[in-house]
Amino acid sequence: MESEPLYNLLQLPKEVDPPTEEELPRGGKKKYLSPSSRRDPKFEELQKVLMEWINATLLPEHIVVRSLEEDMFDGLILHHLFQKLAALKLEVEEISLTSASQRRKLGVVLEAANQSLQVEEQQAKWSVEAIFNKDLLATLHLLVALAKRFQPDLPLPDNVQVEVIHIESTRTGLKSDKLVEQLTERRSHKDQPSQDAFDELFKLAPEKVHAVKEFADGVILLLLIGQLEGFFLHLKEFYLTPSSPTEMLHNVTLALELLKDEGLLSYPVNPEDIVNKDAKSTLRILYSLFQKHALRAEGNRAPYGTPN
Repeated sequence: MESEPLYNLLQLPKEVDPPTEEELPRGGKKKYLSPSSRRDPKFEELQKVLMEWINATLLPEHIVVRSLEEDMFDGLILHHLFQKLAALKLEVEEISLTSASQRRKLGVVLEAANQSLQVEEQQAKWSVEAIFNKDLLATLHLLVALAKRFQPDLPLPDNVQVEVIHIESTRTGLKSDKLVEQLTERRSHKDQPSQDAFDELFKLAPEKVHAVKEFADGVILLLLIGQLEGFFLHLKEFYLTPSSPTEMLHNVTLALELLKDEGLLSYPVNPEDIVNKDAKSTLRILYSLFQKHALRAEGNRAPYGTPN
């Protein structure tokens, strides 16, 4: 998608007629998503996954995104997100109140993101102008690229395509053209992430996994790991009664580090997922402990014939 200054994504939450010749000056160009693409379940799922990822990543900073169209344009959230993902500090003002300062800030963030993504500005499917004008497609292209770079295991829906209607005012009148933009790649069967027993459990019996959400603050998890692995956890090392998401995240991160040190995590788990009460991630942690200590217990028993 070209990032020409005259391009402006029309927001169409409802059925909206395309612009007339009087509304679009000679040489002007506009584009908008077709209503059918906006309603496409895979397109909606892509936005949902990206929003949940952003909110989980920025949970310690108490930042919540509710709309990728309305919340990302001024650079504030992109600033925090990129700093968190890339683990660096950008020299830019924290709060920008004027349009000019917001554009400058967004420019600094996108320049750093392009360098990290190794994308030339002319080749990028996003630009300061597009994102500042709440171009949803440009924003999605950027977020997908950041997710692939920093969170490659994020379960983005594959082969998300949208129909984009381009309208240009020419000497002979309005010229309309439809193009298809690819937001995520089509994956072959071998590229699909492997599913484990927990994926099947959530398909077959999701009602049986609610109890594991009691581990969200990390306290029970740390005490369990300490008991099973023989660790003595000093109370100064974690929060026994966490009162904020930041303290909960500290506890869970410590628990995951202990598990990694013991070689017990066979599946990548993000601490933010545990704090957000993601039952599947919590189950994977508990099963890693169960698997080790159940096998140890079995090894200490005398054999009684073929096990069931």
